Amino acid sequence: MGGKSVTVGVLALQGNVSEHIDAFAAAFRQRGSGEASVIEVRSPADLSGCAALAIPGGESTTISRLIDRNGLYEPIRTFPGGIFATCAGMVLMATLVADPRVHTLGLMDMTVDRNAFGRQKESFEADITVAGLDGGPFHAIFIRAPVVTSAGTGVRVLSSLDQGIVAAEKGRYMALAFHPELGGDLRLHERFLRNLGI
Repeated sequence: MGGKSVTVGVLALQGNVSEHIDAFAAAFRQRGSGEASVIEVRSPADLSGCAALAIPGGESTTISRLIDRNGLYEPIRTFPGGIFATCAGMVLMATLVADPRVHTLGLMDMTVDRNAFGRQKESFEADITVAGLDGGPFHAIFIRAPVVTSAGTGVRVLSSLDQGIVAAEKGRYMALAFHPELGGDLRLHERFLRNLGI
């Protein structure tokens, strides 16, 4: 980004908003990005100055409804920056989800199964291998997590479990079934920023 000031937005409608703000701020500090800020996004105006957007975990049906209500659906669909989507965010990025309440963004050619591992009590943690990620396995926290059951054109699978794909990327987009903002390991946040040239 050539030393210019960079802003990353976190969709602040529902879910793990503050945790993503803290994680991206820490990733910027670790990368030595002095002119960088992380802001909450609740409207198209908030999004307009951002180089990237994080769509956090939460309840995908609620976030979908609030995206529509806040006039953010088309601004996010046509957003020229990167999108870092976790858990519910992965659901929203898909082209197909078997739940008519979710108005997917259709930005990554993939079919997603919501709550693929069961209810809240079936949440778990696992050390997973992520393609191209240096430093060994990533300790992933899965909370009512989705999985990608099929991935199409241009979607690179980064990690899978028996239930399906749990990490994928396509160009400036990264979609994760787990919560990297909760574990203190910033490697995926940093990889996302590096892919954008930030």
